[in-house]
Amino acid sequence: MGQPDATGRFGDFGGRFLPEALVPACREVEAAFLDAWHDPAFVAEYHRLLATYVGRPTPLTECVRLGERLGIRLLLKREDLAHTGSHKINNVLGQALLAKRMGRTKLIAETGAGSHGVATATAAALLGLACTVHMGHTDMRRQELNVFRMELLGAEVVPAGVPGTAGTLKEATNAALRAWVSETETAHYCLGSVLGPHPYPYLVREFQRVIGEEARAQAAELLPSGLPDVVVACVGGGSNAAGTFAGFVDTTAELIGVEAAGGAGVSGGTPGILHGFRSHFLQDGVQIAEAHSISAGLDYPGVGPEHMHLAAQGRARYPTVTDAEALAAVRALAATEGILPALESAHALAWIQRAAGTPELPTGSTVLLTLSGRGDKDVHQIRENLSC
Repeated sequence: MGQPDATGRFGDFGGRFLPEALVPACREVEAAFLDAWHDPAFVAEYHRLLATYVGRPTPLTECVRLGERLGIRLLLKREDLAHTGSHKINNVLGQALLAKRMGRTKLIAETGAGSHGVATATAAALLGLACTVHMGHTDMRRQELNVFRMELLGAEVVPAGVPGTAGTLKEATNAALRAWVSETETAHYCLGSVLGPHPYPYLVREFQRVIGEEARAQAAELLPSGLPDVVVACVGGGSNAAGTFAGFVDTTAELIGVEAAGGAGVSGGTPGILHGFRSHFLQDGVQIAEAHSISAGLDYPGVGPEHMHLAAQGRARYPTVTDAEALAAVRALAATEGILPALESAHALAWIQRAAGTPELPTGSTVLLTLSGRGDKDVHQIRENLSC
């Protein structure tokens, strides 16, 4: 998980497939990021904000009761305890600082579940930037609380997708890219996952690698072997998983990225190009198909290019989980540990529950799970779908 090649690819995946008007803007972002990431002053300011504003390092919490029930040792990397309630703030603060460094005065973002939109609006307020967030019309209904949070933070939230479309993350990303075309001189596109044209998959992963680096150091202090047997994270586009895996990819730990069954780009997709990059996408033979998940953060019809590269190499596996399994995982963690996970994170826990005690996850295994966000935003939807 180093730098992509000169064309912005990880193996066969990634690249930069864009309208001509956006190519110079992406090149400018790439040059600015590489310069900033090698500037000790920029990196120091970024880490200062992670410590004093985000609240890093986030803790590693052992789930004793649930672990005993499953016959494993279960550790949670608590990104739900970061400011704004998810891992998204790690990437957004880095990009917002980069935007200021580039002389931009506005952030443009897409969002699905709303966590990235809230984080972007938060960083914009902190640094005095204007902010416009594009969000699918369906997701705006599912995540009304996060829409209000964004607006309270000073952001403009623009519905994406016409009637008859899914109105989810795919449409939001389309709309954000279109908006950026006309504002490249003054606005920075703050992409929220390891998706999109180069350099975004690499840039976002680097801003999220703090998760894996912290978790590895914490595991080294806590575990007799110094490493977990298995590292697990949910995958939509895949930023929390990419950041986590970056800390363990050079170890013996098995890497598991859990996709929603209705949005399984790795196992259910075929090669294609969308939103400026090459990866695997759900396709019906004519066009990109609609993804489904109870989680608004996992219903993207593809997966980040570096995840496809890890899958192709056999370094990481990407099983799928159903809506019902994710809901059962929410209930299990809440009832045994007093922790309410986001629906996205619940997918990763659901795989652990299903696999525990099988050859996939033998009894006695030590498992590190990145809890990418808290479930406050999902309570209304959980209540609608789960009779407590």
